[in-house]
Amino acid sequence: MFGRQLATREVVFIAMILAIFMVSVEATIVATAMPTIVGDLGGLRYFSWVFGAYLLTQAVTIPIYGRLADFFGRKALLIVAIVVFLAGSILSGFAHDMLTLILFRALQGIGAGGVQPIAITIVGDMYQGRERARVQGFLSSTWAFSAVIGPLLGAFLIQHFGWPIIFWLNVPVGIACIAVVVRVYHEHIERVAHRIDYAGSILLAIGVGTLMYVLVMAGNMPLRPALTLAGIAIAVLAVLIWHELRAPEPMMPLFLYRIRIILVANSGNFFLGAMMMGITAFMPTFVQGAMGRPAVIAGSVLGSIFVGWTCGSLSGARLQLRFSYRTTALCGTVPMLIGSCVLTTLNAGSNIALAYAGIMLLGLGFGMINSVFVISTQGSVKWELRGAATSSNIFLRQVGQSIGSAVFGAVFNIGVYSRIPNAGKVVGQLMDPQRRALIPAFDLARDANAIALSLHEVYLILLCLAVVAAGLVLALPANLRPEHATAPLAAAAK
Repeated sequence: MFGRQLATREVVFIAMILAIFMVSVEATIVATAMPTIVGDLGGLRYFSWVFGAYLLTQAVTIPIYGRLADFFGRKALLIVAIVVFLAGSILSGFAHDMLTLILFRALQGIGAGGVQPIAITIVGDMYQGRERARVQGFLSSTWAFSAVIGPLLGAFLIQHFGWPIIFWLNVPVGIACIAVVVRVYHEHIERVAHRIDYAGSILLAIGVGTLMYVLVMAGNMPLRPALTLAGIAIAVLAVLIWHELRAPEPMMPLFLYRIRIILVANSGNFFLGAMMMGITAFMPTFVQGAMGRPAVIAGSVLGSIFVGWTCGSLSGARLQLRFSYRTTALCGTVPMLIGSCVLTTLNAGSNIALAYAGIMLLGLGFGMINSVFVISTQGSVKWELRGAATSSNIFLRQVGQSIGSAVFGAVFNIGVYSRIPNAGKVVGQLMDPQRRALIPAFDLARDANAIALSLHEVYLILLCLAVVAAGLVLALPANLRPEHATAPLAAAAK
């Protein structure tokens, strides 16, 4: 009987990993396909919205799905989320112009907003204490793996099958996950009447949606409209907080942040998400544009973060079996800080080994710290709030990614355009090996150095964020381990 139960858990666990990967890889795999898609569908001016629509609707729906999963159970909500995601995937492959593709990508994002937090919550339900620490390491590394494998997989599929396949490939994976959830995963829910916080949901959608819109479009909007929309977003979010503090069953239970672990973990995930964007978005530009290395080297440098992240996730899970959350996370801050320092030393003439070392060390630190944040968050609440707690963790990471992308992008653009007036054209030349070879030696050295100096400023900010994240780790409760996890919600919920 025990063996059969163990096998059942393992099957569900594998299905959850596939579901998380399916959703996580979608944001990166499409990036490789965009030149081909634009060539086929046109609509270059809507280019950024193919990504923005997906990320915006995903971010808005993450907290809503998490809370509804606490009300009505994980199983039904996960199936609904996967079905919506697959519908968006199928329709995206049939898009006949850029506007319809953006619409279907938004539908994909609505589904994606439920898949990842509910899948992680299900794993947190199935495994408790020390077991949870063991398995969450694999879930944590899935996120990093998808960020690295997405562009490589996308390039291969487009070359051999055409761009629609990158969307349709989700269908068999999603159907397999649904089949496992329907046939293998069982949950027992105590049916209780709930008062759905519709007003909170609407305020959340408007406030977060407007904020995400500003962040996604930051580089393409005039300053005045951007500031106006940002002000509207802040005002709506302020009203949301006021409302949620008074709602009997809030859509975003802010009382969760009275729990020290959740406050620290969510804040830390915000900074980790921002730092990830500083690495994944700009390291290829540094390796190709400043250092003059081919795209395959840039890809392998970025891929080293997955190696480090996987090692960090697995070793972090093992360390938590012997040491406290704080001790394990502090072990992760060491390689994270060293890796950040290494990136600040890079220049156009640096040895490529330094780039590998810095990225791998950052991945090692991220993996250890992220696993602590997820496990400690899930262990600090009971079943009826685990979905909300898990989704809040993922939501803050998503917001951190968006803000990090906007801030780092602005810093890089300001830096490079101040040094190279026609930077847009020059960076494109530097990234293309054939066109780069035609640039005179003096101009090449000047332009490559300009990119390196601009990205140096990006990595200085990244180092500051790493210091802040390390400080947050120090705020974790001392001597608390997975087997000591409690659910201190009785007082906080009142």
